[in-house]
Amino acid sequence: MNIYFQKTHQRAFGTFPLEGDVAKRAILAAAEAGYRAFDTAQMYGNERETGGALKATGIPREDLCITTKVHPDNFGEDGFMASVEQSLKALQVDCVDVLLLHWPPMDGNIAPSLKLLQAAHDQGLARYIGVSNYTAQMMKDATSIVDAPIVTNQVEFHPLLNQDRLLAGANEVGIPLSSYCSVARGEVFKHPDFAEIGAAYGKTAGQVVLRWIVQKGVSVNTMSTNPENIRANFDIMDFTLSSVDMARIEKLTKTGYRIVGEDLVPWAPKWD
Repeated sequence: MNIYFQKTHQRAFGTFPLEGDVAKRAILAAAEAGYRAFDTAQMYGNERETGGALKATGIPREDLCITTKVHPDNFGEDGFMASVEQSLKALQVDCVDVLLLHWPPMDGNIAPSLKLLQAAHDQGLARYIGVSNYTAQMMKDATSIVDAPIVTNQVEFHPLLNQDRLLAGANEVGIPLSSYCSVARGEVFKHPDFAEIGAAYGKTAGQVVLRWIVQKGVSVNTMSTNPENIRANFDIMDFTLSSVDMARIEKLTKTGYRIVGEDLVPWAPKWD
């Protein structure tokens, strides 16, 4: 079974853009709410806070799923392994559970960084490997470049963006997707449909959005600094959206609201 679909790992606590004591308090609140999967990255600049907070929870290491990501600036042979070792030191672990490539390289040649990712896995620095922000074609190509299973492709995924082509490509090659910007950085709350649907289940608009993502077969990453919202984001496994409600939400994907594009991130590929 894929690590992201074990126990509570379908719901990960994302740490971007948290820093310092704010990050530590949020992570502690997430752990108290039941989160056991935590997502960080070299790019976020908060691996040290994440590691310290997780250590402070007292949760056994084997119960945690810690994901971090290699910054594209470290994709070269001279810096890749050193950056991963620095991440492990900051996280206070000997091995990260999942190591991702944060973006495709700007030149589009995915093979060199994927081979370094495989090497990190083979050296025992990561239990599992994955990618993020890969297109369908990149996912297909990646499966022929590395031997270790690619356990996820972390991408922008929410009900205001149609990702059916990417999801189909992921299913075709057996690389599950995981979401970031799961509530479209609050944009979903401008649409009354989610609150209206939630009322029938005794759930909030945000919980409906996250449940829709899970029922699409995608694991979710969510972030909040509000303990009440952190608990609510975790509490999405005790109801199931009907096919009618899933279809109603599906119509909103025509909104085409994409947050992360080339205008925001220079590494963004030409999306599917």
